[in-house]
Amino acid sequence: MTNTAPSPLLTPYSSKSLSLPNRLVMAPMTRFRAHEDGTPLPVVAEYYAQRAEAGLLITEGIWPHRRGQSGWRIPGLETEAHTAGWRAVTEAVHARGGRIFAQLMHGGRQGHPRSRLLGDLPAGPSAVPVPGPVHVKDGKAEAPLPREMTAQDIRTAIDDHVSAARNALRAGFDGVELHGANSYLIHQFLADNTNRRDDAYGRDKTRFAIELVTAVADAIGAPRLGLRLSPGNPQFGMTEHAPAPAYRALIEALNPLGMAYLHLTDNDHYPALADLRPRWNGTLIANVGENHAPTTQQQGERVLAQDHADLISYGRAFLTHPDLPARIAVNDPLATPIDMEHLYTHGAQGYTDYPTLGQQHAKQFAARAA
Repeated sequence: MTNTAPSPLLTPYSSKSLSLPNRLVMAPMTRFRAHEDGTPLPVVAEYYAQRAEAGLLITEGIWPHRRGQSGWRIPGLETEAHTAGWRAVTEAVHARGGRIFAQLMHGGRQGHPRSRLLGDLPAGPSAVPVPGPVHVKDGKAEAPLPREMTAQDIRTAIDDHVSAARNALRAGFDGVELHGANSYLIHQFLADNTNRRDDAYGRDKTRFAIELVTAVADAIGAPRLGLRLSPGNPQFGMTEHAPAPAYRALIEALNPLGMAYLHLTDNDHYPALADLRPRWNGTLIANVGENHAPTTQQQGERVLAQDHADLISYGRAFLTHPDLPARIAVNDPLATPIDMEHLYTHGAQGYTDYPTLGQQHAKQFAARAA
């Protein structure tokens, strides 16, 4: 007997903060489709609007201020031009019935003077460089030795996030996600090898994250705020020898705020979803594709069945399948390949030209008819 029940990924989800038609979340993915000043290109609106059937869209990482710029032609949310550019994106998404959060991504130690509008050295919790060569606007270069952030730098970074979060709401975003994962600033404060401070921010590695999240929640309201974490993620040379105690303490401190969600990536060496799900009182978005093959429909359904999350974020599957919910509804194999040649270029090719299932079928029918 054929099972005709809809995938649990397509069932609605509601909480105090969210009302979503399905449990599919588009994960943030850097795509470099911004002007040199950080204003999103016009094609960005079409890209996100194409994917508006997702339960929730989360943008690529956006720098809150050029002080936190990690790469050339990554977008910002600092200026009026940035805000206007993102308003075009949110209007296009909302016109198609979608919901979209802006991810704020401060690079911390990530970055290079040749890829920063200020032309200066990046600054992180400690003066520890990123391993290996880094991408710059005209090729590759050795990673610079970052400055160690002063106490004033830390206060300024928090203020920059607050300002950018307010700009995000002015631009029409439904909420904001703070990027505390994948080697960026918040993660750098949490990790052992990038936070060697001997002050309060070193003795308690959760302090910066708690202060930042609290400040942004106070500014825009906790129900409009999410946080992404990747405990134990080794990307870009990050080291967390025993992540569980710090992340348990962080979750305990943030629970009372009543945030929109926690967005959590799993890890081969630390089962963060299994460990932290029972400790988190609110909505949990799981990402199980980080450092692995693209997440399949079956993997997402399994995480829901295990009650390790309420929602599942998909990255590469949404990149190549703008109509992902419709494809999951018919058990499509999600086999469209990524156009690697144009993944990080600046135009529509490899960005907004991935076909829907209907377009694929029409093309196949035309080819057979010919």
